[in-house]
Amino acid sequence: MVYKELSNNSLVEQLLEISIKSGAEAAEVYQSKSLSRPVFFEANRLKQLETSQSEGTALRLWRNGCPGLAVAYGPVEPQALVERALALSQLNQPEAVELNGNFKPSYPDLGKDVPIEKLVEWGKEAIAIIRDTYPDVICTGEWECDVETTRLVNTNGLDCHYTDTTLSCYVEAEWVRGDDFLSVSDGQTERGRLHPHRVAYQILQRLAWAKENVMPPNGRVPVLFTSKAADMLWGTVQAALNGKRVLEKASPWVERIGKPVISPSLTLYQDPHVGPYSCPFDDEGTPAQSLVFIQDGVLQHFYCDRTTGRELNIASTGNGFRPGLGSYPTPGLFNFLIQPGSESLQELIQSLDDGLIVDQMLGGNGGISGDFSINVDLGYRVQNGHVIGRVKDTMVAGNVYTALKQLVKLGGDTDWNGSCYTPSLLVEGLSSTGKQT
Repeated sequence: MVYKELSNNSLVEQLLEISIKSGAEAAEVYQSKSLSRPVFFEANRLKQLETSQSEGTALRLWRNGCPGLAVAYGPVEPQALVERALALSQLNQPEAVELNGNFKPSYPDLGKDVPIEKLVEWGKEAIAIIRDTYPDVICTGEWECDVETTRLVNTNGLDCHYTDTTLSCYVEAEWVRGDDFLSVSDGQTERGRLHPHRVAYQILQRLAWAKENVMPPNGRVPVLFTSKAADMLWGTVQAALNGKRVLEKASPWVERIGKPVISPSLTLYQDPHVGPYSCPFDDEGTPAQSLVFIQDGVLQHFYCDRTTGRELNIASTGNGFRPGLGSYPTPGLFNFLIQPGSESLQELIQSLDDGLIVDQMLGGNGGISGDFSINVDLGYRVQNGHVIGRVKDTMVAGNVYTALKQLVKLGGDTDWNGSCYTPSLLVEGLSSTGKQT
C-alpha cells in the first residue's frame, strides 16, 4: 500500500521533536503522497501511458503564539524544514493554536486499484461506441487511477491517516462539418469501476441533439441546466454557506438561519460516506460529518473549520481543508449533494413549450453576488417538448439566488460534477440573448 511507503514515523517524530526543542509550543505534520497512472487517447487511438508520483510534507508550528508553515516536496531534511517554519513564524501575528487532541482513529482504505490494462480497455470501448454511430467524430480521452494517502500527526497526540483510490475519465468528441465545429465532452469519477458505455451514450445523445443548428430564443425563457452544467449555480450557494464569508458579512444569508432562502423543493447536504469524494476527516483531523445545509429551502447550517467555528461560536463542522499543501486550513467542502426530484431529463424536456438547454458553458459562476452572464458553449433549443437543434452564439444572464427561488422542476438524473452531486434543474428568471440570423 502507498501508506506503508509514506508512513515514515521517524521523520514525523523528528519534525515534532525538533520543533518543540527549538521553542515551539505546538506543531503538526501533514503528509500527502500520490501515485497516478493516466492513460491518454488522441485521434481515436491510444497515445501514451504514464506513471507519476508526488510526495509532500507540510510542517506547521507555533512559537510565542505565532504560526509558521513550511513545505518540502520529496526527501525532507528535518532540521532545515523546522528552521524555515520558525523563521516564517517571526513574520506572523500571534493567534490561537487550533489543534485537535489525543486521537488515533483507524480509518479503512477507500476504493480499489485497477490495472492499466483495464483503463485501456475502457478507453477503447467508449471510443468504439461513439464512432460506431458517428465515424467522422475524432475522440480524445484520459482514463486514470489515482492513489492518494493522507496522514496528519500533531504534538497533542493526534495521528490519523487513510488511503483513497479513485478512478476518473474524460472523453471529448470533436465533430467538424464544413465550417461548423462541435465539441462534446463528458467524464466520470468513481471508486471501484468506471462505466465507459454510460459516458459514450451521454456524448451520443448530445451529438444527436446537435445535428441541426437553430436560432436561439431571445428574452426570458425557461432554462434547463443539465447535471453537467448545474454546478455553475451551486458554486454561488457553496460560497454563501461558507462560514468565513459569514464572518466577513459577505454572504447574503448572514442573518437567515431558520429562514427560507431558496425554493422549498431544494435540500442540500454533505455526507462523508457517499460518493468518490467522501473522506473520513478534514485537514485539521476533525472527523467529517453529515450535515444538512438547507432543508426544504430553509437555511440550517454553515460550514466551517476550527478557527472560523470558534469565531462563530460553534464547533468545527469538519470542513477545514487546505487549498494546497502550502496553505493554512480554511472552510471547504469535500462533497455537496442536492436531493434529486423524480423526473428524468427527458420528462423535463417534454414539459417545455419553448426553452433552452444549457449543457456546457464558458465562464465561471456568479461568485458570492450571484450575478452571472455566461456564453453557452453547448446548448439546445426546445420547442413543444422536443429538442429541435443546437444553438450558437448565445448568452444566458441572471442571478443565481433569484433563479433558485424560481425553480420550476428538479430532475432525478443526479450525477457527480466534480465533488457536486446534482440533478438537472429547470429554472425561470433568466434572460437568453442570441444572434438572430
